[in-house]
Amino acid sequence: MEITLDKLLASRDRRVELQQKLREKHPNLTIACLTVIMPGNIKRNLCSLIVSQAAINAIINRLEGNIVDIVTRDLETGFEAYVVTGISQHDAKMIACDIEDNHPLGRLFDIDIFDNDGMPVKRETIGFAPRRCLLCDNEARYCMRNRTHTPQELNTKIQEMVDAYVQQL
Repeated sequence: MEITLDKLLASRDRRVELQQKLREKHPNLTIACLTVIMPGNIKRNLCSLIVSQAAINAIINRLEGNIVDIVTRDLETGFEAYVVTGISQHDAKMIACDIEDNHPLGRLFDIDIFDNDGMPVKRETIGFAPRRCLLCDNEARYCMRNRTHTPQELNTKIQEMVDAYVQQL
């Protein structure tokens, strides 16, 4: 199902609302929000489901024993998972960046860690470099902003990554 910009923006607003509710329910704990990077206007397909399952498994494995609450939502606008943990925001961001940088599908994970004001902790504040583009050496945000690559090029690369991952299982 194709997703309109309005649906995507409304989904983002609902994500922020849920994050606020989790902060109220679990004050002084760290909240991680996982989404899947899927370019284009189709956010839920076989690739995104494989990536989302790999991502949630990676987070659960790395935070084992430190998870207070997990909320998952499989929406037409894409998979979302919220993990509440007792570890510090700094350590959670270190783990999130390590997963994003080293898991075979980690480049397709977006794991945000939020500070007490609900703002995402930036990779750069803990010593990690900005994320790189899937297709070239530029910063990912540069290529996204400038639409350097076509959705087809990106989707082809994502399919190759998912195929290679599934073959390893």
